[in-house]
Amino acid sequence: MSSADITPFTVDVPQADLDDLADRLARTRLPRPAPGDDWDYGTPNHYLAGMVERWRTTFDWRAQEARMNAVPQYRTEIDGQTIHFVHVPSAEADATPLLLLHTYPGSFAEFLDLVGPLTDPVAHGGRAQDAFSVVVPSMPGFAFSMPLDERGWTTARIARTYDALMRRLGYDAYGAHGSDAGALLAREIGLLDPPGFLGLHVLQLFSFPSGDPSEFERLEPSDYAGLEHMEWFQRVGGYNTMNASRPQTVAVGLADSPVAQLAYDELFNAFGNGTSLVTEDQILTQASLYWLTNTASTAVRFYREDAQAGAEGSAPRVSAARTGVQVFADDFQTIKVFAERDNTGIVHWSRHSRGGHFAALEVPEAIVADLRVFFSQS
Repeated sequence: MSSADITPFTVDVPQADLDDLADRLARTRLPRPAPGDDWDYGTPNHYLAGMVERWRTTFDWRAQEARMNAVPQYRTEIDGQTIHFVHVPSAEADATPLLLLHTYPGSFAEFLDLVGPLTDPVAHGGRAQDAFSVVVPSMPGFAFSMPLDERGWTTARIARTYDALMRRLGYDAYGAHGSDAGALLAREIGLLDPPGFLGLHVLQLFSFPSGDPSEFERLEPSDYAGLEHMEWFQRVGGYNTMNASRPQTVAVGLADSPVAQLAYDELFNAFGNGTSLVTEDQILTQASLYWLTNTASTAVRFYREDAQAGAEGSAPRVSAARTGVQVFADDFQTIKVFAERDNTGIVHWSRHSRGGHFAALEVPEAIVADLRVFFSQS
C-alpha cells in the first residue's frame, strides 16, 4: 500500500444529529439520587443536572468541530480496518516523528492543544530542534476509525497497525507517547521493537507487586501512597470489569441515552478523587464525540479482546525499549521498583505536582516540555 491509499477526512456532523441530541437532553430522566448525592456511589445527580443543562443550552459542538478540522485529518485502511488519524508534519528539518496515543474515554481530540507546540516549537517557546511531526490515530472502534466489524483487535494488533501506519506515511523511525490505553499501546510498540523505534514516553507503567517480599523492601515512602491509590482505583474502577466482560450490554444504554454516556465518562471528573482539572467543555466534547459517532460499544471492545487473549497475564513481558515516565500528582502512581522489573530500558523519570490522569487536557504544556527533554536525549 502507498500514500495514494490515504484519503482526506473532515468532521461534519449532520444538523439533524445535533437536533436529536438536544431533544434527548431536554427529555432527560435522572435516577433517584444516592444518599448524599456525592461521588461515593458513582456519578451524582447534581453534577449531571448541571452538565446536561450546559450541554443542551451553551455547549457549542460546531466550535469543537472547527477545532478538530483545524488540523489535517485522513483515513486509510490497514489490516482490513479503517483508521482515522491526524497528521501534521513539522516545517522544521529533522523533526522527530511522534505518535500520540489517546486513552479511554478519550479520543484523538485529547491532543489538539499539543499539536501546535510540538510541530512549531519556535512559535511556542521552544527551539527548532525540539520539533516533532505528529500523528494522532483514533483507535479502531473510536470516533471515525469505523466500522469495527471484526474480533481480535487487541492492543498488540493495534500496535502493529500503528507501526504500519507510520511506515505508510514514510517514517522509518518514530517515537510514541500515551496515557492509560495509550500507554499500553506505546508499550506494545516497544515490545514489538520495530526498526527505528526511538522509544516510548508514557504517563503510567502498569506494573504491580509480583508477590516477592524483597520488592517491598526497596519501596520509598511515596510508593506506599501509590499502593493506596491502586487500592482506591480497584474499588471504583468497575467499568474495567464491565468493559472486559459485557461491553455490548452496557452499550445499549449508552447508545440510547447521551446522559448515560456522560455518566459513564465519570473518569474525567472522578479519577483524581476530586482533583481533576478537566473542564466541562472538554468533557462534553468527548461525550459528544462518542454519542455522535455511536461508538459506545466499539470503543471499549479492546478491553474484552485483551482479556480474552490473556494480555500480559500474571507475568508481564519484559520490555527493553527506551522508556520515559512522567508521573502526575493526581494520577495513577507508577511505582519504580515494579516498573523497572518489567521495563529494563527506563532512562527518564519525572514527577509533577500539578495534573492528573488526563494531563494532555489538563496541563498540555507540561507534557510538551517533558517530550522535548526525553526525545532530545535519544
